[in-house]
Amino acid sequence: MNKGLWLKIAIFATGISGLTSEFILSTLASYFIGDTIVQWTVVLSIMLFSMGIGSQVSRIVVKRLLLTFLVVEFSLSLLISFSPLIVYSLAAKSEFIHILIYGLALLVGFCIGFEIPLATRLNEAHETLEKNISNIMSWDYIGSLVGGLSFAFFGLPYLGITNTAFLFGLLNFVVAVILFWKYKDDTLEYDKWIITSILSISIFLSLGFLFSEEIILFGEQARYKDKIVYEEQSRYQKIVITQWNEHYWLFINGNQQLSTFDEFLYHEPMVHPVMALTPEHKDILVIGGGDGFNVKELLKYEGIDNITIVDLDPAMTNLGLEFEGLLQYNDSALHDFRVEIVNEDGFNFLEKSELFYDLIIVDLPDAKNLEINKLYTQEFYQMANRLLRPNGHIITQAGSPYYATRGFYCINKTMESAGFETLQMHNQVLTLGEWGWIVGSKHYNKEQMIDVMKRASYEGLNNKWLNNESISLITSFGLPLFDTSRVEINTINSPVLYRYYLDGNWDLY
Repeated sequence: MNKGLWLKIAIFATGISGLTSEFILSTLASYFIGDTIVQWTVVLSIMLFSMGIGSQVSRIVVKRLLLTFLVVEFSLSLLISFSPLIVYSLAAKSEFIHILIYGLALLVGFCIGFEIPLATRLNEAHETLEKNISNIMSWDYIGSLVGGLSFAFFGLPYLGITNTAFLFGLLNFVVAVILFWKYKDDTLEYDKWIITSILSISIFLSLGFLFSEEIILFGEQARYKDKIVYEEQSRYQKIVITQWNEHYWLFINGNQQLSTFDEFLYHEPMVHPVMALTPEHKDILVIGGGDGFNVKELLKYEGIDNITIVDLDPAMTNLGLEFEGLLQYNDSALHDFRVEIVNEDGFNFLEKSELFYDLIIVDLPDAKNLEINKLYTQEFYQMANRLLRPNGHIITQAGSPYYATRGFYCINKTMESAGFETLQMHNQVLTLGEWGWIVGSKHYNKEQMIDVMKRASYEGLNNKWLNNESISLITSFGLPLFDTSRVEINTINSPVLYRYYLDGNWDLY
């Protein structure tokens, strides 16, 4: 195999590893900073910009092209491999995590941009000008395609961020070592230095890989006040469970979803009032709620034939099925014979469904990104309306009426635009603060819903908090804390809700 081909293989490996690294940094930025669309846009834009800078700076190298190329390759391998460890280890203590992540993206892009012109110049001895440039660029672009697909369909879902970084950093390093061996006659005066570097980097990569889990756990633990007992980076989200005494806290992408200490203050108001409105409840659809706590409350009722849980992430439903810390509090509800689990996007499920339901419960994280935003849109609620029977109801978690006021009222207005009569509810959840839900009915108006809820009996349900008296509390509101008169309807084409959340009143929390 000639030297020119190995140069192109090195560029191919750089394309794979470099783009994978940028995807890793984009994912970390989304996790630590928030707003997925913005972070992916910023990180990738910085990468492309810094590639241009690297290309310009490479012009100053007029001698020792191969040595410089190898130095850049070795540096890039270390950057790719250790970026997640650097971010995790410094994130909890740094108020400037965005600068750290953007800085790493800049360095990776700079190295990629720096070495491509060097490879082109080294390849001049093997190919004519027109073939040289097109071949070098083609191998880089093909490598980027392979890297992107590998990250999405192999690295993130099966290896996790840290192992993916080390795998592709190692790939870049191994190809660089082979390239050095192929060009060994051209580097005789630097052989000792290069071999020493190779051995040092090999040891460094090995130690980093061996202790990566401990480093990640150390960095993660610094972000949470209680001991981490479970963590997983799934294909869709970062899941962390912490423990304090006998209770557990579930976090998704750093945001608390529930605590077994007071989950009943959340799930009882979400399930029992809307069940009182829905005396016929044979078929129930739960979108989200893979932890099993809504199902636990639903199974207190007779007459339920089917409960379908649609949760995108198998990692979440597996926790609800298997994690002992949740099983002892959700009463192993997901193991009930009436429960069917479907790991699919809720929006797509509604689009394809030809079944009808008496009740739809939507228990998803707040719409802080566009992926979740679509599950709070007019289009989503219109599909839900179509699948509900004439006396059917829907309830959705709607964030906090105080900490995300405009978001809360946006959901209410959006549900009304989809043909529902709505009722707003809220409750003080000790570990979350004031939280809210919105009920949509095809049968009752707001006053009728409150009346039916108050007249219903909640005795015999073995509730820890909710009773008839509490209905007056959870359905009573004062004026909104902020002006909501200009709140818009949330649609696929005009996704305003996630912006309302990001611009919420979280400083009050």
